[in-house]
Amino acid sequence: MLDHLRLRFFKCFERLDLPLAPLTLLSGANASGKSTVLQALVLLHQTMREQEWSTRLILNGNSVQLGTVLDVVDQVHGRRQLKIGLVAGSSSVHWVFNGDRDDMSMAMEQVRLNGQEAANPTTSRHLLPLDLYDRGASLAARLRDLTYITAERVGPREIYLLEDRLAAPVVGSRGEHTLSVLHKVRSDPIRDELIVEGIPPTGLQQIEARMGQFFPGCRLDIQLISQANAVTLGIRTSDDTDFHRPVNVGFGLTQVLPIVVAGLCATQEAIVLLENPEVHLHPSGQARMGAFLAELAASGVQVIVETHSDHVLNGIRRAVKAGILSPGQACLHFFRPRVGELDQVVSPTLDATGNVDVWPEGFFDQFDKDMHHFAGWGD
Repeated sequence: MLDHLRLRFFKCFERLDLPLAPLTLLSGANASGKSTVLQALVLLHQTMREQEWSTRLILNGNSVQLGTVLDVVDQVHGRRQLKIGLVAGSSSVHWVFNGDRDDMSMAMEQVRLNGQEAANPTTSRHLLPLDLYDRGASLAARLRDLTYITAERVGPREIYLLEDRLAAPVVGSRGEHTLSVLHKVRSDPIRDELIVEGIPPTGLQQIEARMGQFFPGCRLDIQLISQANAVTLGIRTSDDTDFHRPVNVGFGLTQVLPIVVAGLCATQEAIVLLENPEVHLHPSGQARMGAFLAELAASGVQVIVETHSDHVLNGIRRAVKAGILSPGQACLHFFRPRVGELDQVVSPTLDATGNVDVWPEGFFDQFDKDMHHFAGWGD
């Protein structure tokens, strides 16, 4: 489990020390740094996945495209250098990367792994010097294999390509490999901790059951296309109707499916990063999403979610009150733009009843502000 993320001179942060939990919720104003937290982890993942033996941090790849050194180094304090550090239990690794302003990758200047330092390594694997690799291999594997799903997920498609498990081990940053993964796990058992009772424990049936919690009556029909590495997806939301093409059942279903597939296929201690899981969901579905993410975290999957939805937060709060997730298994972080002496991050806490201890200005308080506005109309 990742316990702590440390950033220095990365984008909008001169310094960030962020506690992480099995379920970490990132909220706040636009352009306040929420996505930056996810991007720091995704840059490590992207480099490890796409350039296994590289000694440079890849800023532009299949998962994120962040531009040049000038775009990712804090322009106020950072000059040409940034630092990313992680603590996971008794293990820790801290990287220092540097580069020229126009570079699209950054050289490893220093790596400190469990207290041992290596400067300017000439050989590495998964961004770890080869002579230290065995000591950090477990953490590196978790970063390499994490799932990252952006807010810009693919919509309904007529056909979906099938890909080899080695090429598409997870659903993809835009959910583009969702049907490929679903087709592969359709008959595989789902982990006991995540099984919906009364439903066969195999992939397709369990994923259907979870989708039914968001969209009552949801059924999925996957059909191979003859002589092609592709499938079609049929969807229905009632036993009284036929299966329909995805384009005819709305965007919400195809936006949730990658999250459900990723969550149910995740192994214990896997890392899942999500941006705006509430996209195209009714408020009740958004609350259900919060509860689903809490269940994933309680099962041993580490979830870090960026959201603008108070309904997602309330779904998590209800899960804590119900005892599905303990208060200590959830971290809430509220991000504010860097202005004056204000802290960039405020971290409210939950108690066992799901109550939040502090509500800083701007932390999911717009409903109350609007209702206060309406209350004065009769004056």
